[in-house]
Amino acid sequence: MTSVPHPEHGPEELCAGGAGLYERALAEGHVTAEAARSAPCLMDFGLLHPAVDDLHRLEPVAPAVALHRLLRSSGERIARERRREERLAAAFEPLMDLEGHRAVADTAPTLRLLSGKGRINEALTEALADASRELLTIQPRPGLPREQVAAAYAVAIRRDQALLDRGGRIRTLYPHTLRHSPTTVAYHDRLSGDIEARALDEITDRLIIVDREVAFIPADGNGVALEIRHPAIVGYMATTFDRLWRLATPVFPEAAPQPSPDGITPRQHAIAALLVEGHTDAVIADRLGMNIRTARVHIAKLAATLGSQSRAQLGFLIGRSGILDQER
Repeated sequence: MTSVPHPEHGPEELCAGGAGLYERALAEGHVTAEAARSAPCLMDFGLLHPAVDDLHRLEPVAPAVALHRLLRSSGERIARERRREERLAAAFEPLMDLEGHRAVADTAPTLRLLSGKGRINEALTEALADASRELLTIQPRPGLPREQVAAAYAVAIRRDQALLDRGGRIRTLYPHTLRHSPTTVAYHDRLSGDIEARALDEITDRLIIVDREVAFIPADGNGVALEIRHPAIVGYMATTFDRLWRLATPVFPEAAPQPSPDGITPRQHAIAALLVEGHTDAVIADRLGMNIRTARVHIAKLAATLGSQSRAQLGFLIGRSGILDQER
């Protein structure tokens, strides 16, 4: 018959077999060595010891004596751990002194979730207060009531002008639909310094990069943002911004004229590219930052220019016209 291995445990949690045998030993004054084989923990923890006159008989150690012995052993272990902690602290203290402020910087979180517009604006204000070089932003369609947009821009103007006054620069990417927005124009007219803006037909979601050291991106659509301070991630985002910037059309301080080859405007060209991908009017409007009614007006003008009588024919005519093969 195979014996069941005895479970490992400490004296503070006696196994059922051990507790029962110890209680029996206390009641009867002894147990046999044979009976104790099923609970070797009692010998290990010093709760049983051999009788002086009979080695095959085990007698119980008084609970008070056993408890005192175990507590003393525990106290000695705690004392050893404390001496070890002191030695570790003594060994690492001069090393931490060598690190200086860098050790504090290394413990700063590289990712932080910010909840609520107030907390987000507070974190952005703190980051810009320490900035001295540049602010890079991608600003899609705000999607806020007009009065909230105006209030947000008023705060941004004060914050951004302070950076410009310190010799920093600002670069902003907009969708083409915002290039003539009264709020956008007013924002740039009220700022003075090294500030430029460019526009693309389609841009990413909102992105803010401060001094190429900290970035802010939306975490969801409910007023939650992610603050990123990981150098590799922020560097990747800044490089992406730089590449989009080179592809974009200058808007401020002076807008560059957009050519309209073959009667197809740049806006209609962007819509044509999305149409041949099979997107609906709603998706096209959202991706190009316009309302669906404006998108349908552009689609209708594109259809009239190409002589299309239906949506299916429009896709065919776009492909045959070659307008998507033209360099933009």
